[in-house]
Amino acid sequence: MTTPAALLAYYGTDEPPAEPRLLAAGLLSAKLIDGNLRDIRYGGREILRAIAYVVRDEDWGTYRPVIEALEIDERPDAFAVRYRARCESPSGARLSYRTSIAGRADGSLVFEVEATPLTDFPTNRCGFTVLHPIVGLAGTPVAVEHVDGTVTDGMLPDLIDPAQPFKEIRAITHQAGTGLTATCRMEGDVFEMEDQRNWSDASYKTYVRPLALPWPYVLPAAGVAETQRVSLEIAAPAPVEVRRSDERPVALSLGAPEGAMPCIGLVLTPEETAPTLAASEHLAAIAPQTLLCHFDPTAGHGAAALAGFAAVAQAHAGEIVLECVLPCRMAPAEELANIAALVDTAGLRLDAIAVSPAVDRQSTPPGSRWPACPPLAEIYQAARAAFPGLRLGGGTFAYFTELNRKRPPVELVDFVTHCTCPIVHAADDESVMQSLEALPFITRSVRAIAGAGKPYRVGPSTIAMRHNPYGSRTMPNPDRRRVAMADADPRQSGLFGAAWLVGYAARMAAAGVEALTLGSLTGPRGLLQGDGNVVPAFHVARDLASLASCRYVPCRSDREDEVLAFAARSAPGETTLLIANLTAAQRRIELPATVDRPWTVAMLDETGSTPTTSSTGTLVLKPFAVARLDQP
Repeated sequence: MTTPAALLAYYGTDEPPAEPRLLAAGLLSAKLIDGNLRDIRYGGREILRAIAYVVRDEDWGTYRPVIEALEIDERPDAFAVRYRARCESPSGARLSYRTSIAGRADGSLVFEVEATPLTDFPTNRCGFTVLHPIVGLAGTPVAVEHVDGTVTDGMLPDLIDPAQPFKEIRAITHQAGTGLTATCRMEGDVFEMEDQRNWSDASYKTYVRPLALPWPYVLPAAGVAETQRVSLEIAAPAPVEVRRSDERPVALSLGAPEGAMPCIGLVLTPEETAPTLAASEHLAAIAPQTLLCHFDPTAGHGAAALAGFAAVAQAHAGEIVLECVLPCRMAPAEELANIAALVDTAGLRLDAIAVSPAVDRQSTPPGSRWPACPPLAEIYQAARAAFPGLRLGGGTFAYFTELNRKRPPVELVDFVTHCTCPIVHAADDESVMQSLEALPFITRSVRAIAGAGKPYRVGPSTIAMRHNPYGSRTMPNPDRRRVAMADADPRQSGLFGAAWLVGYAARMAAAGVEALTLGSLTGPRGLLQGDGNVVPAFHVARDLASLASCRYVPCRSDREDEVLAFAARSAPGETTLLIANLTAAQRRIELPATVDRPWTVAMLDETGSTPTTSSTGTLVLKPFAVARLDQP
């Protein structure tokens, strides 16, 4: 059992991760976690990523139901699960539901829920979601049965779809490997699919209740109980070769140098200027190439905020970029001219500015009416006039979703930008790490929108959510738990956050982004704790900044869901390799073959930051450990 001290070291919280109960019937298996099914496999092959009954509040926050009377019956050829659950809102609205799950060795699986509101129950969504994986399925054919009985042959999107690929769904059939066909049927309401890679989720999500219908809506207390059902049928005409877990070391192999490592940035808010100045020695230790100063007049930012940025800029030798939220209460030219005058008065030196309308920070789902907003071309032209000679960025200060749905006139800007957040829909450890699978699809989709040669910047991106485009607020998290849409996430202060950051940097370096902005130095999404001590990700940020502009060297992992790595070359023969164990288990690493020279290794794990040693052959990484290897 993991000790409380180890939990804090790994996750930054003493809350243990949910323990899955493995259910198996013949070749069919699934993990039962918090009443829902994850990692549904047949013969070891992933068929579905999840089947979950999800209740969302009016801000799209996800309820954590209280589960009672759990019964599990397992036999070699079948399993069955039954339980009751209830959700209660802070205002006292209550919902209860009864659940039954049944799996059989023939590959059939049924998940059924009967829900009864005990009071009028407001919700944005209440019902099943089904997640199909993306790796190996993106761009492949599916057959979609609609609610009227017609069947459409289609393709799961390769580039990320800004709208719903399929609507009015009753069933989806896909090929799940050689000789395997899986049909997932959804009953009890109208379902549609969205491309969850928009939010960096590693899945296509089929969900209940079309987005075109009003939300929030109310389940009435006097209403009849609602029943929904998801069933899975797997057809395997030939004997299935069972995939066993791989006990070999994870093999890494280096490619040829290509492009440059991204510049590394930190974000600075007006609230964090004073703490950042007080921690200037830590800022100097990281030495980021960029400071992204967040300026939002709709939040009350004005002359004082810009003066604070100017004070920090004096202690920072690198680039200063203003992330400017434009209120659009007056003509863009007038507003930007006023902001430029305030910048000049504050003595704030700028190297670049990114501008986005305030209304574009909130999501406009497909089928919804777009809010009134000046054309982006007018805004960008006004920014050029107000800030002549500065590089101009456009895109969104929200997530890729918003960039994909409202695509800017990229020919008018010098770089394109957006953020990501891995806890929009789910906050469990597996979902957060799996979000790294979605990043290559996001960066490739941005290149398709902006053009291969357009400079591309990402961030600020952290595990925690700095802004909620889908509701009125981010979720408070005073107890430091795993909470979707939370404004602070404890894992950022643990080894989990350091490993996730290495994986994130590996994906962004492979995409050739110009700059990667991390979180802040201080504050709830900072690299320093409240007591001033550094978190493990601080060391990763410092390493990433030290490698900026070096030649990027791809490093292939043969199990990317467990280990991600990348390398940088500062001079011929001088290579630095960063490796992250993305799992809660020890992993052995087979190091890349090199020319008769050992690697010098510095390890960041539960024991702290260990001294440098030498290694060849294999390396052992503890849970969520990060290793820096140098070859001078």
